[in-house]
Amino acid sequence: MIPLRQLILDIRPEALPRFDNFLPGDNFEAASACYLAADSAGGEVVTYLWGEVGCGRSHLLRAAVAHAREVGRAADYCRDDLPEDLPQFLAVDAVDALNAEAQIRLFSLIIRAREGGGTILVAGDQAPAGLALREDLRTRLGSGLVFQLHLLNEVQRAEAVRERAVARGMHIPEEVVRYLITHSRRDLPSLLTTVDALDILSLSLKRPATVPLLREILGRGTPL
Repeated sequence: MIPLRQLILDIRPEALPRFDNFLPGDNFEAASACYLAADSAGGEVVTYLWGEVGCGRSHLLRAAVAHAREVGRAADYCRDDLPEDLPQFLAVDAVDALNAEAQIRLFSLIIRAREGGGTILVAGDQAPAGLALREDLRTRLGSGLVFQLHLLNEVQRAEAVRERAVARGMHIPEEVVRYLITHSRRDLPSLLTTVDALDILSLSLKRPATVPLLREILGRGTPL
């Protein structure tokens, strides 16, 4: 039998982040703003998203870049490797981790965007005022649209687990769903990774998905 750890590590990556595979929960307004920012050069020049790990910041940024490219706009996603020139659409993730040089470059890119050079979508872990960044950059990030992203609530997370199981052709009893929601981490990537691992282990052992089997996964630890 393949070791449990190897089974978990063998889980293939998610499909590329897109708007149609983003579960908005209470973040519909933010997701809509990201879609509109990517779709057209009109509207707000700078949009800023913030929230804790697992709230969907990176998913929305990558989905926005994919959509911008689909509609014919030059678009890039970056973290600390900011471009010299501003594309038509730029998504900057983890702004809270930018070094001093990158902060200066982002400030310059925002100035160019406001002069009509493009649209910028930025994400970080704090509201603009709470970021440990240059004051002028914090001010610029807070001057456009600002959205706090929220983790899915318990009902929404349970529905996401059920949908993942259906997508994998997997039968997952309600007691397993409840145990997973209660004992796993709250963020969606962690939950879905655990569902995938449970499905793989269940198939490998030719056993149904049960609470004891789920405990086996949660007890040994998954790459969440």
